[in-house]
Amino acid sequence: MKEHKMSRRNFLKVGAVASAAGLMTAAPVAANAAAPAASTAADEENCFGLFQKKPKYIFLFIGDGMGTAQIQSARFYQGTVTNNGAITEAELSFTQFPEVGSVTTYDSTSFCPDSASTATSIASGKKTESGVINMCPWTRDVPYETIAEKLHKQKGYKVGIVSTVNIDHATPAAFYAHQKTRKNYYQIGVELANSGFEYFAGGEFQKVNGDGTDPNNHEVAAQAGYHVVTTQAGAAALKAGAGKTLIIAENLADGKSMNYAMDAAPGEWQLTDYVRKGIELLDNSNGFFMMVESGKIDWACHANDAAASIHDVIEMHNAVQAAVEFYAQHPDDTLILVTADHETGGLGIGYKTTNYDTFLTNLAHQKMSYAKFDSTYVNNYVKNQTPFETAMQDVKANFGLTLPTDPDAASAGKLLLTDYEVENLRTAYERTLKVGSSSQSKMSQQDYELYGTYIPFSMAICHTINHKSGVDHTTYAHTGAMVNLYARGQGADKFRGVYDNTEIFHKLAELTDVQ
Repeated sequence: MKEHKMSRRNFLKVGAVASAAGLMTAAPVAANAAAPAASTAADEENCFGLFQKKPKYIFLFIGDGMGTAQIQSARFYQGTVTNNGAITEAELSFTQFPEVGSVTTYDSTSFCPDSASTATSIASGKKTESGVINMCPWTRDVPYETIAEKLHKQKGYKVGIVSTVNIDHATPAAFYAHQKTRKNYYQIGVELANSGFEYFAGGEFQKVNGDGTDPNNHEVAAQAGYHVVTTQAGAAALKAGAGKTLIIAENLADGKSMNYAMDAAPGEWQLTDYVRKGIELLDNSNGFFMMVESGKIDWACHANDAAASIHDVIEMHNAVQAAVEFYAQHPDDTLILVTADHETGGLGIGYKTTNYDTFLTNLAHQKMSYAKFDSTYVNNYVKNQTPFETAMQDVKANFGLTLPTDPDAASAGKLLLTDYEVENLRTAYERTLKVGSSSQSKMSQQDYELYGTYIPFSMAICHTINHKSGVDHTTYAHTGAMVNLYARGQGADKFRGVYDNTEIFHKLAELTDVQ
């Protein structure tokens, strides 16, 4: 005889339902007496939500690498720079949500997981190895079906996937792809086309041409019926009823991703614009599911660029606000979730030399991300072997950091460099001209701790302005820190408390009644 096993989740659920039924049978008079006052609550909450109205419109925002410190640094920065340096905490659109949960993020191989495995847990409710997308761990021979696929197939929801990084990057891929390794970029692009999801928007495919023997990812998508759009004007012209759409951002930056929010040109589309366009194209009476990733929070934190991280968190706040505006029109049918796949960088608010203080207004002097500084300035320094003092004029203009010998040193305030800081920057600059970036295996322990695998000069600049502002990082990788989940709308109360990231899938599955 086949043995039927019941999961702990289902055991507790069935037990609770049975208990509720028993209480109702034992005390019908009391139940009926309480019914008039509690009828609405009973409809929504009785038997763990068996009678709860299902959300038709679901937004899942994932701030890649966005731990609580990334959120708090953005709130503190926003509050202090808009209040003349006062210790004032600003609210973000999602920090005002009524329900908050705390989520564990470990995977099958590490307490410091990667985006492939953590996004898999959120999307499919299953643990797997770092680097694996929706396949069982170790043997990697059983694919997992995602919440997006289930809603699309079983409920007829339209589905949208948006990311500020490559559209085939680990987090967006985890909602439509199933691969033994996240590095199967071309194959992930083929799965995107075969998903049938109605809306994709983000950065360029990482290996758009594959090995050169097959149609490129744009052609594969077009052959599958997608309208492939590669200009901002083309994206703006799209209207409801456009059909299956794939938008690749026109203005691409490092790694063929979208620009950091702080680097975007005036009028250049950012995350919020693609969310608004997604709402326009996906809106229908049956329902939709939209996963939105702010992926460059993670990239900024890998590079220990606190200012870039802060500005991308603020842009994510703007994007969430677009969903909140939709929610205001459909309050009984909409659910908005905001969370992270993991924390990146080990960001801490507070630094050794600032003691019990922070000076976050210093970060307002940073005009561009480390990546744009590399492409705009550092490449030319290496090519021309530019003198250190000349390069430091660009650092002053773009980060505010000022040499003691500069004519404006007296007015530099807390951004005046100490002799110790100048020597650190000079050492990093000399290494940049001679070596540039390198792999960890080819670096000394000291050099890796100082610069990671990034351009040494840019890292030294970021570390210096971070420290002067009162923030610091512990790593260039991910950490095992828990992340928050913020919820508003239909079914939001199910997401309060402390739970594992796999529960996000299960809670969504229960709310929408997918199998």
